[in-house]
Amino acid sequence: MTTQSVTLQLPAPLYRQLERRAEQTQRTVEAELLDVVATAVAADELPPDLAEAITPLAMLDDEVLWRAAQSRLPAEDAEQLESLHLKRQREGLTKAEADEAASLVRRYERAMLVRAEAAALLKQRGHDVSALLAAA
Repeated sequence: MTTQSVTLQLPAPLYRQLERRAEQTQRTVEAELLDVVATAVAADELPPDLAEAITPLAMLDDEVLWRAAQSRLPAEDAEQLESLHLKRQREGLTKAEADEAASLVRRYERAMLVRAEAAALLKQRGHDVSALLAAA
């Protein structure tokens, strides 16, 4: 794979944040920056709302990422989605119910994507994320 060099002027606070992340993961600032850019570019391939949900994750500290990786769809949303799913199987849904189910599925997909991306970032930073798999 060929590479290209880029000179980039970063604001000092952003550089310090990248530097802290690099120290935590025992990587170079260049590797951290490349990771952030790769995440942002990959997010461009997602629908805009999902890309918007994960793009900022790369800049979060580990504590916030752990919370994101453990987050769940709110219980009332999960219950409503299950209820609509069962109703669909039994008797079908009205247009309004089908729209609500689609919206709930979209929220579920968003929540799962955020969890997965947060866990992947934590793993890249050298954390053991095996406990997240057991909790899934």
